Amino acid sequence: MSDRDEQSRLRAPPAAAPAPMLSRAAWARILPFLVYILFIVLADVLGRMGIAASDLRWLYAVKIIAVVVTLVICWPQYDELHTLRLSPIWAGMAVLIGVIVFVLWINLSSGWLLIGTPTGFDPRTGGQVDWLMVAVRIAGAALVVPVMEELFWRSFLMRWLDSSDFTSVDPAAIRWSSLAIASVLFGFEHNLWFAGIVAGVAYGLLYMRQRTLWSAILAHAVTNGVLGVWIVRSANWTYW
Repeated sequence: MSDRDEQSRLRAPPAAAPAPMLSRAAWARILPFLVYILFIVLADVLGRMGIAASDLRWLYAVKIIAVVVTLVICWPQYDELHTLRLSPIWAGMAVLIGVIVFVLWINLSSGWLLIGTPTGFDPRTGGQVDWLMVAVRIAGAALVVPVMEELFWRSFLMRWLDSSDFTSVDPAAIRWSSLAIASVLFGFEHNLWFAGIVAGVAYGLLYMRQRTLWSAILAHAVTNGVLGVWIVRSANWTYW
């Protein structure tokens, strides 16, 4: 190597470090979901250790609190939620979609559409419904879970499948393949896997069409809230 070549090599700027696969914005959407899943795993482990399901009912409230804390810590990263961009017409459409998904959810429940045997959540103590426990369950399912899941499945995963720089992806430009993959994975997160896929497609299309995550959150919240009320009125505890 000549002296000139050596000097050129020394003057050359250092190679840029490869960009991380998951950015801070990505982790902000992943962590609340991971906290939620870890509590599900914890409940399963404790159950396998012989702890009765009735003694683990309090764990749901702890799980929801942990998710809320994580969401609050990560809130500065959720730019799309800092402004509520949802017209009355689109809000009404989201509510309607949420109700439709609820109706499909309780009807798409035949044997082959079900994975495993859901144990559900029975809020009765000594045959009497514990209304505080019911309130916590419905509030968690309708107010917290939709925010956590829509941030992960729609805001993050659907766009990340298109580009690692997912925050630059316009929801309206998300590829159909990304919608399909995210919806299938969302479906198999639930015992009612087919109903889950249908819900994932519905919420994903709302997000893509209205270009605001609040529409998907609202539809998801309506589904979960109406489902919670129906479960209590019909005592179909396995749907929880």
